[in-house]
Amino acid sequence: MEAEKTVLRLKINGEIFDLVAPVHKSLLEVLREELGLTGTKHGCELGECGTCTVLVNGRPVLSCLTLPIEVQGQEITTIEGVAHNGRPHPLQTAFTELGAAQCGYCTPGMILTAKALLEQTPHPSREQIQEALSGNLCRCTGYLKIFEAVELAAAQLGRSEGGNA
Repeated sequence: MEAEKTVLRLKINGEIFDLVAPVHKSLLEVLREELGLTGTKHGCELGECGTCTVLVNGRPVLSCLTLPIEVQGQEITTIEGVAHNGRPHPLQTAFTELGAAQCGYCTPGMILTAKALLEQTPHPSREQIQEALSGNLCRCTGYLKIFEAVELAAAQLGRSEGGNA
């Protein structure tokens, strides 16, 4: 028996995607399997690790717990949409420069969560960074380099014209 399917129109990274997908598939599965946006990673698939984080209207959302039909008409940003005009986002650069990404598996979710934080709080304290990233688990680091990368990106964004995260 074939799974029931639904027609979806999703706005992802500024582009409209029209597709037909099984109704039971999560946003994570649709992004990866139907659209080939594999930067969003499978983690626990229980909403506990933050690995699958994407932004919906600028807010971090766990794509493993989100049905695509729930986010139609909203702006979805994946890690593929973070760079601007072919240039990495300051968070991406800071993570690279400071070695904040080891295996890199959790990095897309970390960067997207940090991006949302910096858009709301351009100069966060270490405690605010820790709180914002508390739902994103990393099994490789002690988090210090991650926090330092967010601080560095905040400083760089503060110095750049416009300062937009």
